[in-house]
Amino acid sequence: MNNWNELLTQEQETLTASQLATGFVAPLTDQGVIAFSGEESASFLHNQLTNDVEHLGLGEVRLAGYCTPKGRMLASFLMWRNEESVYLQLPRAIQPAVQKRLQMFVLRAKTKAADVSDQFVTLALGGGDAEAVLQTWFDVLPAKPYTRMYHPLGTVLRVADAFGSPRYLWLASAETASMAASMLKDRLLVGGNEAWRLSEIHAGVPQVGPATQEQFVPQMVNFELLGGVNFKKGCYPGQEIVARSQYLGKLKRRTALASIADLAATAGAEVFSPADPEQPCGMVVNTARNGAGGVDALVEMKLEALEAGDVRFGSATGPALQFKPLPYALDKLEV
Repeated sequence: MNNWNELLTQEQETLTASQLATGFVAPLTDQGVIAFSGEESASFLHNQLTNDVEHLGLGEVRLAGYCTPKGRMLASFLMWRNEESVYLQLPRAIQPAVQKRLQMFVLRAKTKAADVSDQFVTLALGGGDAEAVLQTWFDVLPAKPYTRMYHPLGTVLRVADAFGSPRYLWLASAETASMAASMLKDRLLVGGNEAWRLSEIHAGVPQVGPATQEQFVPQMVNFELLGGVNFKKGCYPGQEIVARSQYLGKLKRRTALASIADLAATAGAEVFSPADPEQPCGMVVNTARNGAGGVDALVEMKLEALEAGDVRFGSATGPALQFKPLPYALDKLEV
């Protein structure tokens, strides 16, 4: 068996957060990548996204959002570049529509968008053992979160840490992935897309998907706390509303990490506070199973409900959310 996908997926299982913390590898198949190529790619995207693209360095990785004119997020991206292109990673489920919308605004800009999702294999790694395993092939790895390195065996992106350990995305050719697959499988637990989502949730990194498009201003999902919004850059769709929310205190909502003992909890589902049972106090942003009995989730909600600590899934009498600490502080003074 020499196909990387067959080798890595043959024993995939639902992994718990404690298992992921020891070390895991997960081939990502639900994430797509758009490449913008051409001399004006950075300036075009700079005018469309919430983050600075013009000053994105070759060794940097950033988060960025794409908003409607009302400041609501249509997509969230992981973004990096090389000398030829700027790359945007997002869920495959919304990629075609988002790519088409961005292309509508290219007009005379010297840039062209292409779906490059299948040009490489994306292997996600994290947990305590991941760094040592990657050092089998890479003498040097990115030194801190949101940095990037290029190597003949592929590009390695270091993203937000989780479980107290670094996490990486290794963008490799199918041939390289096949070469590495056997050792990866022998030395790390093998998961799939859900394992990576669970690690993203524990890193506190939200991702906008089909069920949550146009639901959130970036600050509602902590996006500026993660460096996904640059408030000093020029205009982009929704910029005025995003800036007003930041500086005039219009927002009263944040996103928290919680466990929910109900497998029906999925992105877009509502949560309620018993103090105001008639209307939802928030919405589930992302979920992933953590064992057989429930999910871990990022949940956007009113700050007053979060501070009260009693939030229920589905209705005011539904399962209670069990809150867990995020790996970063929620700055409540700015919302």
